[in-house]
Amino acid sequence: MKSVQDTLYNWLTIKVVCDSRPDDTAARDTLHLFEEMLADLNLSNIEVTTDVVMYYVSYQQGDETKKTRFPRELIEVMLQQINQEPEKYENYPIEE
Repeated sequence: MKSVQDTLYNWLTIKVVCDSRPDDTAARDTLHLFEEMLADLNLSNIEVTTDVVMYYVSYQQGDETKKTRFPRELIEVMLQQINQEPEKYENYPIEE
């Protein structure tokens, strides 16, 4: 069984990358994978807010409203790695 906390963490990490790199097809595909996992966990109405230290995530799981939070430094580490070494994360567009 997948952990809600782990799935939200991974989803938010890749969402931050997608928001920063909207043309990144690999990030977008990965985001869709985690969105499916969240749906499998019966999570909906996911809302994200942030301040200088944390990301705050509120969501519905069934009839229950829940909240969690993640430090910005943990969520943004992947984006920082991509920005520091962009040659390692080249985007390959979908061939049609």
